[in-house]
Amino acid sequence: MRPISNPPNPWLTTQVEYLDEPQPAELHVYEERARSALVANDSPDVGFRWSVNPYRGCQHACAYCYARPSHQYLGFGAGTDFERRIVVKTNVHELLSLELARPSWKRECVAFSGNTDCYQPLEASYELTRRCLEVALARCTPVGIITKSTLVRRDLDVLSELARGPGASVHVSIAFLDERVARLIEPGAPTPKRRFETLRLLAEAGVRTGVAIAPLIPGLNESDVAGILARAKDAGASSAFLVLLRLPAEVLPVFRERLASALPERARKVENALREMKQGAWNRSEFGLRMRGSGPRWEAIERMFAIQCRRLGLNLPEEEPRAPRSVQGMLFAS
Repeated sequence: MRPISNPPNPWLTTQVEYLDEPQPAELHVYEERARSALVANDSPDVGFRWSVNPYRGCQHACAYCYARPSHQYLGFGAGTDFERRIVVKTNVHELLSLELARPSWKRECVAFSGNTDCYQPLEASYELTRRCLEVALARCTPVGIITKSTLVRRDLDVLSELARGPGASVHVSIAFLDERVARLIEPGAPTPKRRFETLRLLAEAGVRTGVAIAPLIPGLNESDVAGILARAKDAGASSAFLVLLRLPAEVLPVFRERLASALPERARKVENALREMKQGAWNRSEFGLRMRGSGPRWEAIERMFAIQCRRLGLNLPEEEPRAPRSVQGMLFAS
């Protein structure tokens, strides 16, 4: 990795209209020449096999991000380093072009991203995700995107072409209706209002869209689920999925510290509810259990989610998601 002395400022680019206000934190950018673009996934908890991750670390700074521990493999911390020390794979689109040109490539769906958000603010400067999408279009490869960012609007032209061709779906992650709470827990991400607007623009451009209620934080955003689904449907979403809060390894202290600082009156309630759904533990690491809960409270949330989806006409015709794997298998299908 090569540290950049003067990292690009996304807020000084022509794409600034897609970004919210910058965070008051010093940013360090490291550029690297990656050795590969496609990442193979064999986890039974997610329904895609291939993913591309143009960036490591994420300026959205979500307290609950399950990708935080991966930053430690780079010699960085899982806390503020994850949010302020961003690694950019400057040649990811070149590698992807070579990999998708192989005779063995079967044009399976490629997920953006399996780790951190491919449309975080630095994408406004580097445009690596856009270049990867252009490669996918040229190689007739379907794509599936999950993002919180409104920057995805910039690429409506490429995404609409993909949608008319090999296939494209975009799920916008919206966990909160209350913009104050969203800002406290996801300080670098766009507001929920702008994310709903993004859903509408994507749908109007002919891109298959959905909403990801990820994560469901018991004691904090359970009451938002029905409203999020209704607003997403009004914005043109055709599918939805729900994932329970995961707090692996070093994510737990980051989340607990942020929650105690930002919403101290809710901290004990959230912690007790989560442990109730995780059989007394903070986290379940077993495959099949990592992204869902158990017990009466979790089952009630699942039932409510399924009822609201049926009422609104989401996840039609036959899909009625219960486990994250079935939902993600649907949303990344071409």
